[in-house]
Amino acid sequence: MRIVFMGTPEFAVPSLAAILEEGHTVELVVTQPDRPKGRKKTLTPPPVKDAALLRGLPVAQPERLRKSDTVDQIAAIKPDLIVTAAYGQILPKAVLEIPRLGCINVHGSLLPKYRGGAPIQRSIINGETVTGVTIMYMAEGLDTGDMISVVEVPISDEDTSGTLFEKLTIAGAQLLRETLPSIEVGTVQAVPQNNDEATYSPNLTREDERIDWNRSAREIYNQVRGLSPMAGGFTIWNGEPFKVWGCKPVSQSSAGLEPGTVLETTDAGIVVQTGEDTLLLTVIQPAGKKAMNAVEWLKGARLETGTVFGGGEA
Repeated sequence: MRIVFMGTPEFAVPSLAAILEEGHTVELVVTQPDRPKGRKKTLTPPPVKDAALLRGLPVAQPERLRKSDTVDQIAAIKPDLIVTAAYGQILPKAVLEIPRLGCINVHGSLLPKYRGGAPIQRSIINGETVTGVTIMYMAEGLDTGDMISVVEVPISDEDTSGTLFEKLTIAGAQLLRETLPSIEVGTVQAVPQNNDEATYSPNLTREDERIDWNRSAREIYNQVRGLSPMAGGFTIWNGEPFKVWGCKPVSQSSAGLEPGTVLETTDAGIVVQTGEDTLLLTVIQPAGKKAMNAVEWLKGARLETGTVFGGGEA
């Protein structure tokens, strides 16, 4: 098949590779523009662009697809199929109607759950024990198209969004590899989504990173795992953000103490009261410093028992 591939992050790279390894021709790769990255705001290409150029594939990077010449470029190619994987923009109707075999998307959830831009992170944040990848036909709505194929992937208690991202990246590429033949020969039996069961996973915001100590230790643990390794959770200490990168629930409870209260500092980390049970902070990042083991930080820090994390606007 002659294919136009659309994707942006590392999640999409193995899917691009799978298409090529199966003998199909990628006529064009469409990805997001280069963005400033890091403290120095260095203009950095997305992983899919790097992968495409490495393979000698032409690349387009429209800021807004629907208002760009890229739509005409795709139409001129007359692709058999458009494949997207975490592209980051909704395809306009003018694009959806171009390929004779339609447009398909490799989505990192078990649809109709977790439609939207952050399904991997939010599945962990919400305490799910299983997720997966769905390949679906694209429609004008947000991840609303008919489902073609699905694979389940378990979420372990130790998974972060980083480790789960890797698992789903591999699973998605393999599922795409298995699905393309039926699309090519026209034997797909797609299944409509049940919209009544749909849930949404909007992109994460700064407030999603803020730790609410009134929640249970397990819920905060899931939050931190879901935000790691990209953002981490944060609270406020001495009027400044205090990030939490690693933690684990502790079974003990201290009734009557305000959630967010530091109960003790031990040779394992910082024990904090939550709305239900306690949480051991193991990897932290005070403002202006690098992430570090909590035990190492405690050697030189003045964190008193009874300190209450939280509050403030930072």
